[in-house]
Amino acid sequence: MAEFGVRQAKEWMKNINLLVQTHKGELSELDQSIGDGDHGLNMSRGFQEVLEKVGDSEYSDLGSLFKDVAMTLITKVGGASGPLYGSAFLKASQYAKEKETLSIKELGYLLQESLEAIKLRGKAQIGDKTMVDVWEYAPAMLFNESESLDWDKWIVFLKDKMEHTGNLEARKGRAAYLGERSIGHIDPGAFSSYLIFKAMREVFKNT
Repeated sequence: MAEFGVRQAKEWMKNINLLVQTHKGELSELDQSIGDGDHGLNMSRGFQEVLEKVGDSEYSDLGSLFKDVAMTLITKVGGASGPLYGSAFLKASQYAKEKETLSIKELGYLLQESLEAIKLRGKAQIGDKTMVDVWEYAPAMLFNESESLDWDKWIVFLKDKMEHTGNLEARKGRAAYLGERSIGHIDPGAFSSYLIFKAMREVFKNT
């Protein structure tokens, strides 16, 4: 039975950082089209700091690890993404408090809690052309399909949701000022969210 413990959480952070560094330029280009243009830089700096913080630290439970991730993102990542991702991992830390491992189903519920924190912080809903348009779809397959989950199918599904943001008109953040001109551009937050979930899929790919 696949499970998610401190070792897997650290691997997740390592994978996120690798993907964010690889796609830093693409994230910034997307943000230049409809935002401030600094999303790639902010994310690359933030998750490099996360890796330095948690990589060599010892944790007895997932909650304390995710709390360190959250506080690092909140303090080191600028723009809207720092508080949003920070809130997501802070909520995750509360769900995983004193838990050494999570089942796949529990991991789904953790992502659901994180989604609610993002919605609360950003006041965004599905269809607003934000990271919510990817996060909204991530938890269900984990707690519905659990041990039989096809991780490749999951990430292809989320990639489709990320790409669909290109068809949406932005209703939140700086992109909302562009109105219809925001259509045709993938939301950078949706793209970085996809990378975060792709990094999770990599953890389980060979288990």
